[in-house]
Amino acid sequence: MSTKSTRATISDVAKAAKTGKTSVSRYLNGEHQLLSDDLKNRIKQAISDLNYSPSQMARSLKHGRTKLIGLLIADITNPYSIEVMGGVETACRDNGFTLLMCNTNNKPHLEQHYLQLLSSYQVEGIIVNAANMQETAFDCIQHASIPLTLIDRKVSNYDYDVVGLDNFQGSVDITEHLIDNHYRSLLFISEPIAQVNTRKERLEGYLNTVSQHQNLTAEHAEVALDNPELLQKTISEFVTRHAGQSSAIITANGALMLLVTKVLHAMKLAWGKDIGLASFDEMNWSSIAGCGITTLQQPTHQIGYSAFQNILTRLKHSENPAQETRFEGRLIVRPSSHALPSKE
Repeated sequence: MSTKSTRATISDVAKAAKTGKTSVSRYLNGEHQLLSDDLKNRIKQAISDLNYSPSQMARSLKHGRTKLIGLLIADITNPYSIEVMGGVETACRDNGFTLLMCNTNNKPHLEQHYLQLLSSYQVEGIIVNAANMQETAFDCIQHASIPLTLIDRKVSNYDYDVVGLDNFQGSVDITEHLIDNHYRSLLFISEPIAQVNTRKERLEGYLNTVSQHQNLTAEHAEVALDNPELLQKTISEFVTRHAGQSSAIITANGALMLLVTKVLHAMKLAWGKDIGLASFDEMNWSSIAGCGITTLQQPTHQIGYSAFQNILTRLKHSENPAQETRFEGRLIVRPSSHALPSKE
């Protein structure tokens, strides 16, 4: 019959070292100058014999610091979110913080739950990477006065720091690249825009760019990721309308890019040969899909790292006005957007 081992306490260490808890606490806090060499050696030996490790949470709370940062993301399977999380985690490690990550799996009822849970753990800051998050979910954080940074989105009626891509300029870069390569019929496809500023800014950059060019047909459509039938109908009608012209599709994120490649494959249309294709988000398969797909790579690791730095700044200067930090994307040109053979 096995017996369940119990974790050694500071009282156990004090008893084994034949001293009081105050002396052990001083040893653990690095106040060694207050202890004799003999006492330090006894405490050190007792800690080793008992395999004692202090509760970091208890010590942090005693000193008014938990050194915990919460990260809330909508979809743990999204490569963008994973790379942003990597940047946040690196920043936490570099600065002596621990990251707590919560995945809402795109379920609104989990947003409020996890924000309240992170607040109960007394995290020192929260980073949110969730485009469709309900604004009412932020109420508990505002009341708790916990520093919060949003990744690539804004929330009406809340004054939070924002870190992300320069979405408008990213769209300009992609669109101008296609126009320079003599595409004259363009289709911009986004998920439903609603109130998501990221999608708005990308569409605005596209529309602003095409408005400055004559002899150009520019269309845009909103298609949900769970509606592949509508996506195929949208692309099929676009291709039919502009048969005989140099046409190209721009997708507003990597998830849509994947769906579009599936639709084009089903329609037996080869990107870079029959139609042009470019997208936001560099995926790990972008270079090997067909002839390779032109993408706008986001500095995801830098965005995550910067989001943590915003929290750190906010902890020191809580009275500062909210800041918005935007990074430039990098256009990676591949054959999917090369000038097509003349169809004249």
